[in-house]
Amino acid sequence: MKDRIAIVEDIAEMAELIRLYLENEGWETIRFETAEAALEGLEGENLSLVILDVNLPGMDGFAFLDRFRKDRTTPVLIVSARSADEDIITGLGYGADEFVTKPFSPRVLVARVRAMLRRAQGQESSSDLVSFGPFTFDLEACLLKKGSDRIPLSNKEFGVLSFLVEQEGKPATPETIYRSVWKNEFGDLTAVAVYVQRLRRKLEADPAHPVYIETIPGMGYRINR
Repeated sequence: MKDRIAIVEDIAEMAELIRLYLENEGWETIRFETAEAALEGLEGENLSLVILDVNLPGMDGFAFLDRFRKDRTTPVLIVSARSADEDIITGLGYGADEFVTKPFSPRVLVARVRAMLRRAQGQESSSDLVSFGPFTFDLEACLLKKGSDRIPLSNKEFGVLSFLVEQEGKPATPETIYRSVWKNEFGDLTAVAVYVQRLRRKLEADPAHPVYIETIPGMGYRINR
């Protein structure tokens, strides 16, 4: 039996984009434009997963989660343009299982959905797990943990960290990181330094003296494992 996924999204173009990504993987979808319609329409539905926007007309995504979690344990993935750490933490606190920020890449969305479905079915993940210090980084599921605690990452933070991890200890220049993560040959390279600083604030005990994301003078950045 195919997994059935509910999409709660009021913007038709975004809902259609998500639907195409999911159905291309062989999953079935059902869509609702409002939280109120979803709460009513999902009553009695046999669901595998809910993909939820936060900024909805009427009841917002957090209020939906609060009511949905009263009697349902179905995994919930928030997909939202609200990328501040506070919003991500709020979503997880209300009962979301994962959080993907807009704009997202199809790879990240599909990887998160696949990993969540696997976990819900009690299957072992075949993901590539990378450890450094107290952190575990699941490249396939796009998930960073410190011990058992999830550390929220924006799409660009995930992109920079995964690129550095995949270098296996070799330093990477800002130009190389920018081309790979931003998919652009030309642009403002200071963006790389900005996202490295953001990652350091999440990973390092003292971001001013980093242990895990090291700056190699004249060569770029390196992950120390």
